[in-house]
Amino acid sequence: MSKEIFLCAINNILSGTCREDCSFCTQSVRYHADIERYTYKPIEQIVKEAKLAKEAGTLGYCLVTAGKGLDDKKTEYIAKAAKNIKKEIDNIHLIACNGTANMEQLRYLKDSGIDSYNHNLETSSSYYKTICTTHSWQERYQTCQNVKSVGLSLCTGGIFGMGESDEDRTDLIDGILSLQPDAVPLNFYHPNPALPIKSRNITQDEAVKIISQMYKGLGENKILMIAGGRELLFSGNEKAMFDAGANAIVIGDYLTTQGDKPQSDIEMLEKLGLKIATSCPGHN
Repeated sequence: MSKEIFLCAINNILSGTCREDCSFCTQSVRYHADIERYTYKPIEQIVKEAKLAKEAGTLGYCLVTAGKGLDDKKTEYIAKAAKNIKKEIDNIHLIACNGTANMEQLRYLKDSGIDSYNHNLETSSSYYKTICTTHSWQERYQTCQNVKSVGLSLCTGGIFGMGESDEDRTDLIDGILSLQPDAVPLNFYHPNPALPIKSRNITQDEAVKIISQMYKGLGENKILMIAGGRELLFSGNEKAMFDAGANAIVIGDYLTTQGDKPQSDIEMLEKLGLKIATSCPGHN
């Protein structure tokens, strides 16, 4: 029986307006990266784009907003988008990725149709303070705990290749696994000339080792997704990441960087003899 791969698409519905100083993120206004910036994409457009993603075979659909976290306006906006998507599309797993959040906000999103909440730890707790000074790693961890407390599925991962040490990578993996998430997105740093972190310090072999470590720690029926930086690190050798344990990928474009065309990824999976999943691992 061939391995099934869960497909996820992300929609940047509020872009490039963040005032935090995360050194890895083009959405921060501090670094003046050459990206598209806008606020509150129309709900009708979000639903239309969700339909296109579903037609391409995606089950997971992630609504992302720039900024440190949720406020009343943003929470209501995500809730409205979720309700409209669920009204129009069957069998879609909705993920919200909107920064730090308290339990009241998360409960409201869950009641509005959000299935999972994504909040990445990004790196180890000790390295985090060298790449972000405007909020703490502990705030990120607390949001992840809040997600679990309200009964939402937790999606949390990180970015590798930002100048961190091997020990930092191990600490990040341990931190993620301590939360017992349902899904883990692994990102590999995509350099941008505007950002303080200028280069990526990770090889394909090191990335494969990270995927394998995470897979062994996660166990069965969890989503292990290769997300940002996949095309830079694994283009032409995607088999290596699936052999190491990955069972999900992001298709289409990312937040501010371009991905491969969805059809190209579907053809890649077919060539490798992999099937597209029609249900979420660990979910009915």
